[in-house]
Amino acid sequence: MRLIAILSTATAFRMATRMSATTEPVVAPVVDEPPKGPRAPIAKICLESACGIDYTPLVESLRRGAFEEADQVTRDTLITLAGAEAQRRGYVYWTEAQRLPALDLATIELLWNHYSDNKFGYTVQRGVWMRLKDFEAFCAKVGWNIEDDGQTRKRRWFGNSEFIYDLTAPKGHLPLTSALRGTQLLKNILFHDVWTTDDWRRDLVEEEEEGGGGEG
Repeated sequence: MRLIAILSTATAFRMATRMSATTEPVVAPVVDEPPKGPRAPIAKICLESACGIDYTPLVESLRRGAFEEADQVTRDTLITLAGAEAQRRGYVYWTEAQRLPALDLATIELLWNHYSDNKFGYTVQRGVWMRLKDFEAFCAKVGWNIEDDGQTRKRRWFGNSEFIYDLTAPKGHLPLTSALRGTQLLKNILFHDVWTTDDWRRDLVEEEEEGGGGEG
């Protein structure tokens, strides 16, 4: 009886092997994912400013994933926040960075964090800088460098920008801060007093879509 059982098991194994060799593999159908639309806007009550800045344009750029546009809006906003002299010259000088209103920097940061799933923002860059403590190492880590004919150089910003304006970019890649006049501006933004505690953090509330969720 034991021999019969062994033979039966061996026979079943050979039959299963032959069947698996001749059976067509089952391929799961490919289902196209629906395209992702813009994310919901942040409620205006959350867009706080000490200077009356309207942050709706930044929200609209970020929620559409238009990060290059959002980067420029951010830069223009910092110039406005820095005052008349910065507006006249068209850029923020490093000595003006510490005077940027904490409330506005917090709003800008919260929006970048929210719409990049915490991949972009000044505090993200600050974390990288604090670990590396070196500008060149920082640039390499956040992807501000590029390999060109075997040589490492900074990505070109003006003209056709070589920076990456989507979520495939390295963590901390955006927003951009010019270092053409040195690294002091970047350092003073990353080490602004607002970031020394977590008091700047607050919850952002997305606006509800029209016609949804209400009681009838």
